[in-house]
Amino acid sequence: MMGPPTVICERDRSRSLQDRHDVRAQIVVVSTSSKPKRGSPGPPDPNPDIPMNRMHTTLLTSVLTLAASSLLAAESGPKSEVLAAAKKLAGQKNYGWTTTVTVPEGARWRPGPTEGKTEKDGFTWISMARRDTTTEAVLKGGKGAIKTDAGWKSLDEAAQDDGSGGFNAMRFAARMLQEFKAPAAQAEDLVAKAKELKLADGVYAGELTEEGAKELMRFRRGGEGPEISGAKGSVRFWVKDGVLSKYEFKLEGKMSFNNNEMDVSRTTTVEIKDVGTTKLSVPEEAAKKAA
Repeated sequence: MMGPPTVICERDRSRSLQDRHDVRAQIVVVSTSSKPKRGSPGPPDPNPDIPMNRMHTTLLTSVLTLAASSLLAAESGPKSEVLAAAKKLAGQKNYGWTTTVTVPEGARWRPGPTEGKTEKDGFTWISMARRDTTTEAVLKGGKGAIKTDAGWKSLDEAAQDDGSGGFNAMRFAARMLQEFKAPAAQAEDLVAKAKELKLADGVYAGELTEEGAKELMRFRRGGEGPEISGAKGSVRFWVKDGVLSKYEFKLEGKMSFNNNEMDVSRTTTVEIKDVGTTKLSVPEEAAKKAA
């Protein structure tokens, strides 16, 4: 049990001896773990009108309040607000979205829009437009299926090397889908990859870390994929009524693939829609392959 605080009095030594009794003591309170012996008078009470245990309680309460305030300040801020908005979107029973990717004129990879729908704890449906083709996919619980010319295949089946030795668009799409994150989860990932976020004119914005930009350019986690250099990027978030409504991230850098280096510059925009009213129907064959 802690003893009462020890009181140290520091007096202004510059005053004359005859005026010393008028000098006000500057009280400095320090904690002590020792307890005065029974019967000893103990230290003088700086304020006899306030009991010592009450002063000790007041001091402790002040310290705890200050610590709690500091903790709350650390946990609040733009990043926490965007994370809360993303989690609130994830908590909705369903929602849809449209993803568009903007690249410079003449870029070799020019993706079309992607439409998506997802249900909480249920299926996620995706339709990806690439040039003249549209690819459908269904995901659930880390697994999925993709629609091919030969019907629905699991992502594991579609991602296998067909032995042709050339570029296989379906295999590429299947491997991308194995790393897919629905918008609510991707937004949380983008917050983690941002150096910091600032709120201005209703938009949360910040720069991405170099490693975060590299990972996004590779389309997959870890060090797999093409060699990336000079990676940089930025991210912006929009929140409406406490729910994430839109986000956008820009990436720039160089990518080396099969000894061919290319400049990369793209802007990905995701707009959330039909929150709570999205209807999702999954073909039976697709559901079986995604199981």
